[in-house]
Amino acid sequence: MELDRIDRIDRKILQALQQDGRISNLKLAETVALSPTAVLARVQRLTKEGVIQGFEARLDPVKLGVGLMVFVQVLLDKTTPNVFEAFKAAVQARSEIMECHMVAGGFDYLLKTRMADMNAYREFAGTVLWQLPGVRETRTYAVMEEVKSTTQLPL
Repeated sequence: MELDRIDRIDRKILQALQQDGRISNLKLAETVALSPTAVLARVQRLTKEGVIQGFEARLDPVKLGVGLMVFVQVLLDKTTPNVFEAFKAAVQARSEIMECHMVAGGFDYLLKTRMADMNAYREFAGTVLWQLPGVRETRTYAVMEEVKSTTQLPL
């Protein structure tokens, strides 16, 4: 989808949905000053074109027993396509790894993980992380305080 196809009303719809993904179509229509039918058509178009990728609930990690967030820098032993593919496939299979980003700089990947506590992380590091394909070195950063955490994009 071309960026110029997203107009002012689409942006208002997207902003409202980012703030409350469960907003009713009627309330959304009132918010953007369009008819419910027109708003529904726009939301369906934005979804079909991949601008809206889905809707999900935000959960409290502490209440669900995974309150420790740990970022991990990963340096691979080789930077060949087969090592990258094996690493990416292994990461996809682990629910503790919430995000994985290939980065430019002094290491290859940055992982965001969630664990119950530091003992759980130590077990994960020894039995999973250091066994991932191609891992040569890791650096661990345990989060002491989440200052800002959002999934909302600037519109």
